[in-house]
Amino acid sequence: MADNLYRLLPSVDQILASLESEDWFFAVPRPLVRDQANKYLDRLRDEIRKGDLTDPKELSWEKLQNPLRAFILSGTRPHFRRVLNGTGVVIHTNLGRSILAKEAAAAVSEACAHYSNLEFDLETGERGSRYSHVEEMLCRLTGAEAALVVNNNAGAVFLILDAMAKGKEVLVSRGQLVEIGGSFRIPDVMARSGAGLVEVGTTNRTHLRDYEGAITSETGALMKVHASNFRITGFTSEVSLKDLVGLGSKYGIPVIEDLGSGNFYNFGALGLAYEPTVRETVETGADVVSFSGDKVLGGPQAGIIVGRKIHIDRIKANPLNRAVRIDKMTLAALEATLRLYLDPDQAKEKIPTLKMITARPKELKKRAERLRQRIKRHLDAELKVDLSPGVSRAGGGSFPEHDLETTLVALTPPSGTSVEDLKKTLLTTDPPLVGRIEEDAFCLDPRTLLDTEFPLVVSALAQALKNEK
Repeated sequence: MADNLYRLLPSVDQILASLESEDWFFAVPRPLVRDQANKYLDRLRDEIRKGDLTDPKELSWEKLQNPLRAFILSGTRPHFRRVLNGTGVVIHTNLGRSILAKEAAAAVSEACAHYSNLEFDLETGERGSRYSHVEEMLCRLTGAEAALVVNNNAGAVFLILDAMAKGKEVLVSRGQLVEIGGSFRIPDVMARSGAGLVEVGTTNRTHLRDYEGAITSETGALMKVHASNFRITGFTSEVSLKDLVGLGSKYGIPVIEDLGSGNFYNFGALGLAYEPTVRETVETGADVVSFSGDKVLGGPQAGIIVGRKIHIDRIKANPLNRAVRIDKMTLAALEATLRLYLDPDQAKEKIPTLKMITARPKELKKRAERLRQRIKRHLDAELKVDLSPGVSRAGGGSFPEHDLETTLVALTPPSGTSVEDLKKTLLTTDPPLVGRIEEDAFCLDPRTLLDTEFPLVVSALAQALKNEK
């Protein structure tokens, strides 16, 4: 019986020939389709061998074609692809952090599709600097004398320390020796850069006298590190940047500020937690300031360094600068993002990260209701759909203690399907839909879903419920 079943299996060539009439077939590399067809046939052979497949009718082309097509399409899709973010976490590190503004995305496409003046001076016809495309604008927006951009903020911190304090000691408050996502630890980065870490103060309380008492002839810099994704509360004390700058000036020691998720927008004016802007930090007198491009700024992944020209020039001249430099796509996206910041009102509307973080609760409730109605219209018989008050998060180490009020769309699947099963199945849809579970419901936060994505949300839910049957 098994031998007869094996003979009924189609050949790979037969499978390929049967699929040639479908639109998607020639858009996928043929070797990938062949590999998936072989894998599917291997799976059928294994089921026959184990005795799980015994009915010859199950091997008819009418029975095989739909699951075979789904298997091949699933296995040949790009591994890196779009995901619908219904989590409510705006700067979601695992989902790619900030979404680029349309203007920035268009600039990336233009930079990729054509030759460009990446390192070509159009005025002289000679070789130019790739940093010139954004340096002037960064200085205008931050008030700094000079600027440099590298591939991320970890690279920026490493480069700064290597250029300014290699072989020297750097004083850092014990309460600021942070670890953020991906096991990025300030002490480890400092050690790799060749700078010597000197901890001052205690975990919860550091005073100016602690810094001053630790200064020696070997001190190369005073460093202040943003707390990023945590807060120490209660009996605490830390030295302000202003006081640290005063101490550095007194002893002729540069002050470095790692802002982490630096921002150009005053969120405090909107009732959110106050975070000093990059301009305020520069104006306070920090010699060198570094921050990320793809967090609250809402641009591409980048480590932005601004500050006094004497120090920035030294950092630019460091041989390691080439190892962490940015490419043309990052430059194009960053310049387009920075141009939007020249008009703060325009930036708030056009940069998705800013728009999502500053979205008003009333508007989010209206959008949640629109999404609920759309889901009910298409899947009312299969899902219970309710609205529920909830909170969003800025994410990316920004505003770690601040909840953003929102309205969640809470979905309860039919009996026989658990919420966990629904959540897992939604990861297999096209595109995948990611949400969160609260009070036995799968919840979607409209804050991180675009209106244009609502139809895709319904489609993903429909696919998941079909697959669960």
